[in-house]
Amino acid sequence: MNILVTGGAGYIGSHVLKALLERGGDNITVVDNFYSGSQDALLALQKVGKFEFVKCDLADFAAVAEVFKGRKFDAIIHFAAYIEVFESMQKPLKYYLNNTANAANLIKLASETGVRYFIFSSTAATYGEPESGVVSETSPQNPINPYGKSKLMTEWILKDAAAANANFKFGILRYFNVAGASSDGLIGQNYPNATHLIKVAVQTITGKREKMSIFGEDYATKDGTCERDYIHVEDLASAHLAVLDYLQENPSDIFNVGYGRGFSVKEVVECAKKVGGVDFRVDMAARRDGDPAVLISNADKLRQKTNWKPQRENLELIIKSALEWEKKC
Repeated sequence: MNILVTGGAGYIGSHVLKALLERGGDNITVVDNFYSGSQDALLALQKVGKFEFVKCDLADFAAVAEVFKGRKFDAIIHFAAYIEVFESMQKPLKYYLNNTANAANLIKLASETGVRYFIFSSTAATYGEPESGVVSETSPQNPINPYGKSKLMTEWILKDAAAANANFKFGILRYFNVAGASSDGLIGQNYPNATHLIKVAVQTITGKREKMSIFGEDYATKDGTCERDYIHVEDLASAHLAVLDYLQENPSDIFNVGYGRGFSVKEVVECAKKVGGVDFRVDMAARRDGDPAVLISNADKLRQKTNWKPQRENLELIIKSALEWEKKC
C-alpha cells in the first residue's frame, strides 16, 4: 500500500510508523510540522525502514494539496491534532480549526484522489461524562470539552464522506489513556510539556520535575481521584494495523482501543513510586476543567472483529517502559 501518515513524528504517530516499517511492504509518506512531533524520532526510525518525509502544516491547504500530487495514496492514517483537554477549554478555536477544519480538508482531498481507507485517531473524550464510566462504541457521545467536540465533529465528517462515496472507508479508533515507550527503547514520548499522568510521574522520578499534582480528590470514585483505562503505546500502534487490515475485507467501523480496566490517579502514582523506587512528592490540587470522573473502555469489539492481540497489558510494564525512556531522553 501507499500510505500517508499525518503527524508521524508525534508520540503515537511515530510508534505506528515504526510498526508499519517493521511489518514492511508499504510505501510510506510522513507529514509533520514538528509542533509536538520529534525530528529525533524520525531520524531514529530511518534505522528501521525507508519512508519519505514532507514537512507540512495541515493548515496550509495548498501545501497539503501538493503532497497529494504525484502520489497515489491507498490509505491515510491521521494523527496530527492538538490533544490537551485543559488547553482546549481556554483556546477552543485553536482546536476546532486544527482538529476539525484541517481534518475536513484532508478528508476532502482523500475522497477526491481515490484514497480507499482512512484511519482516524479519535478519543474517548467524545463520550464525555458517561453514566456508568464504562463505554462501548454505541454509548452516547456527549463531550464536555472542545477537544472531544472537535474530534467528534471529525467523526461525523468521516461518516458523511463515506456515505457519499462507496469507495471510501474509515476506521475510527477511540483511544483511552496512552502511555509507555517502544520496548526496544528506540522512541518514546518526547513532547516536553506533556500533561499525561504517567509521563509526569516518570519525569518526577527522574528529577526533571520537583513534584507532581493530583487534580481533584473529591470525585465519586473509589479513592476520590479520576479513574482511567491505560494502554501501552505499542499495543495501540498494533491496533491501527489490525484495523487497516480489517477494512480491506469489511465495511467502515469504529473501535474503542483500551484494555477495559481502570486505575485511579492515586493507584497509578503508587505504582510509579514502586516501579521507580522513589517516594516523590505529590501535592493535591483543584480539579481541572473538562476532566470526567471515570472513563474506561469496553474494547471487546476490537478483539473480536480484528486480529488485534495486545502484548503489554500490564500497568507496571507500561510505567517501566516510560521510565526507561525518560532516563534516556
